[in-house]
Amino acid sequence: MASEAPESADDLRVQIQALLKGQSQPTVTVLSSLLAIQDDLHYLPNEAIEETASFSNTTINEVWSVASFYTNFRFTPPGDHTYEVCWGPSCHVKGAQQILKCVQEELGIDREGETEDGKVTLKYGTCLGACAQAPVIAIDHHHKGRITMEIAVRLARELKS
Repeated sequence: MASEAPESADDLRVQIQALLKGQSQPTVTVLSSLLAIQDDLHYLPNEAIEETASFSNTTINEVWSVASFYTNFRFTPPGDHTYEVCWGPSCHVKGAQQILKCVQEELGIDREGETEDGKVTLKYGTCLGACAQAPVIAIDHHHKGRITMEIAVRLARELKS
C-alpha cells in the first residue's frame, strides 16, 4: 500500500530516504532502489533520482540512465485510476483497436497519459497475459476480459465521475 503524499519537498526527500534505507534484499542496486520508490509513490519525482544517486554513491546521470531505460518507470504522478487496454496480438485481433479508440474518445485524450482533470491514466499494454479472454483491459490492475466497446466506454465513464 502506498503511503500518503508528502506535504513538502523536504518531506518527500525524507520519505524517499526511508524507502531507500528500508530495502530488505541482500544486494541493493540503483534499479531495486528506483523500483522501491515507484512502488510506494507510483512515479519517480526528481528527488527520487537525486536521493538514489546519493544513496548509491553514484551520479544523477547514472541513475537517470537506468530510470529512463525501463519503460515501466514514470516521471509524472499518475491519475487516480489506471485504465489499461491490452494491445497484444490476441486482443488486437479481437478488436482492441476499436476499444482503445472508444475509450480515448470517452476520456478526451488521444494517446497514453492522464485525463485533463488527473482522474484517469490511460495506458497501452503490450500484453496483459489473459489471451484466452481477449480483448482484455485492466482497471487499477484488475483484469476484465471479453470486453465489448459498450462495456469499455461504460467503465471509462464510471472512472471519470
